[in-house]
This record gives sequence, C-alpha cells and structure tokens, in this order.
Amino acid sequence: MEATKIIFDNIVYGLQRSGGISVVWYELLQRISKAEGLLSPYYIDLPQADNYYRQQLQIDSSRIISTIKHPKYSRYLPVAVNIGEPFLFHSSYYRYCTNPRAVNMTTVHDFTYEFFRSGVRREIHSWQKFNAIRHSEFIVCISENTKRDLLEFLPDVDEKRVRVIYNGVSEDYFVINERETAKTKANLAPKSFVLFIGERQGYKHFDLCVNAVSQTDYHLVIVGKNLTPEEKKSINSKIPESRYHQMGYVPNSELNILYNQAAALIYPSAYEGFGIPVLEAQKAGCPVIACNNSSIPEVIASQTLLLNKPTEQELVRKLKLLTDEHLMKEVIDKGMRHAQKFSWDKMASQYIALYQEALNIS
Repeated sequence: MEATKIIFDNIVYGLQRSGGISVVWYELLQRISKAEGLLSPYYIDLPQADNYYRQQLQIDSSRIISTIKHPKYSRYLPVAVNIGEPFLFHSSYYRYCTNPRAVNMTTVHDFTYEFFRSGVRREIHSWQKFNAIRHSEFIVCISENTKRDLLEFLPDVDEKRVRVIYNGVSEDYFVINERETAKTKANLAPKSFVLFIGERQGYKHFDLCVNAVSQTDYHLVIVGKNLTPEEKKSINSKIPESRYHQMGYVPNSELNILYNQAAALIYPSAYEGFGIPVLEAQKAGCPVIACNNSSIPEVIASQTLLLNKPTEQELVRKLKLLTDEHLMKEVIDKGMRHAQKFSWDKMASQYIALYQEALNIS
C-alpha cells in the first residue's frame, strides 16, 4: 500500500504559547512519525515558534514544505500548496487548502465562542471555523457533544462527513504508591485541599468555587495563570489568604502529586468540548466535582459528584460527600477504570485510519 501523503498545518503554534489545542496537536504529531509506511507527512511550520509544545517536537527539516509568516494574520487565509497529486490537508486551527487535489480535514474542539462570546471576536472566529468546516471533506469532533453542537450550528453539514475521535490523557498521571509522603510546593496535608485548574472566566464558574470553598474548612489550590489584583481582592473578601494558594503553571509531575493528594478537583465549567483535566484527575485517583453538562458525562465515570445545577448549595453538598471514605473509594475506582479507555495512542491510531480512509474514498 502506498503511503498516504498528508500535510499538517502547524498554525496553532503561532497563536498560543501553550493551551489545550497545542497539547492535542503535539500528541498527534509525536505519533505520526512512528506510522512509517502508512503516512508520508509534510509540514507547514513555525520552527522558531515561542510555543512550549512546538519546542518539544522533532520535525525533520526536509519535511517542512513552507514556513508561516505573520501567523496572527495568515491564520485567516486559506493555504495554497502546489502539489499535482491527491493529498490530505489537516490544519491545527481552522484553515483549509485551496488546491483542488487536496482532501481537507478539520478538527473541531468546541463551540465556546458561539455560546459565550459576542461582538466582532465571535463573528470573526465563527466565520473562520464555519468556513473551514464547509470546505472540509471530513470533520473530526473531540466528543459526541461537540458533534451535536456542530450539527445544531451547521445543519447543512452532512453528518456522514463527521467523525468523533476522543482526546487522550497523558501517562504522566497515575496513583503514587506513597501518597502520604509525596510533597507539593503548597506543602499541605493530604485531603486538606481542593484543586481548581485552568481558565477562570465567567462560564468556568471560578467564583462559584471560591464561594463554596469559603463555607468549608478546605484550602483552595489554584493552578493556572497568575491571579489578577482584582481576583485576589475578591478571594480575600471570602477566604483568608492562608487558605488559598496560587501555584501558577506547574509541570505534569507536580500536577500529578496535587491530584494524588487533593480531596477533589473542582471543575464546575458550564461548557467543555472535552475536559482533559477531568480525565487526568481520575487517572491519578482524584475525585472530580463537575457540572453535569456538555461533554463531561462522556469523560467522567461516576455521577455521584456531578452538579445538576451550578449553585453554591449544590457544590457545598458535594464537598461534604468527600469525607465519606467508602463512597469516595467507589468514585475513585470507577474513575481510574474509565480513564483507561482514553489514550493518545488510541487517538492517533484512529486519526491514521481516518487519513487512509479519506484519501482512498476521495
């Protein structure tokens, strides 16, 4: 069988220094080079990108067919590639190839902009996303929920062109045998704190988390970008400074320890395209309190700690359940088994199979 020629567009590495899409693209490309004989990959790239994950990738320079200039502007432009034979084109972030020989593929991660943004930024983002989808022969959604959202926003898209391929979860997350002796920078006793990870804008319900934790004895450990002065002022009005801890961004090894020692991960987002931290926590044996909406029921094993309504009263009630050792053992065991169903290797193998199918039937 002749190797499938495919061009990967690394535009996302010029748009963010880190982030979920960068992670997914990194995990995919890492495994593409191992598919020798099946794929013949080439890249439109940013070799000098100030992106953590691009810096970790080893890409043969002979495989780079062009470099991206001014990514913040070229992100909105379709890609021209001069190839005279059929090939696949897969962009990391909503671009398509104008070559009539190209079979375009787009990965859709979520519809956060469509649900929670407004104004010019939403209009531009949706125009770009919808344009890429409509020019693609195949569309990959990272959850069944994202697929449902896509077909709701774009009912003209043929469902037969849409496939669901779940993201994976890193092997960096696992249960530490000596949970009690593992040390974190927060230097807190095991099970004395709860975790909040990631972005904190409105729909992520960070304020809800702070308000609920203030009604308990738990410490709050915050992982992600530094708190703003306004955020600190707001938290200080509810929780003493000695009871919340800003960790910034931490490496996976440190985050794994936090998952192992936390009483729970609080992840009360109103909407997720997937929810990688939910899987990470479950894999490390950490209970997860999350909202019962969007993609979360697909990536979480137990309904016990799910919030049917994102209210302080409901979240406080779930926090009180964390002291029930028998119940938490059941939640943890289910979570660990469920997390085993997801892996980056599985994700990559499904993409590779789809690449071959797409070119063969085009």
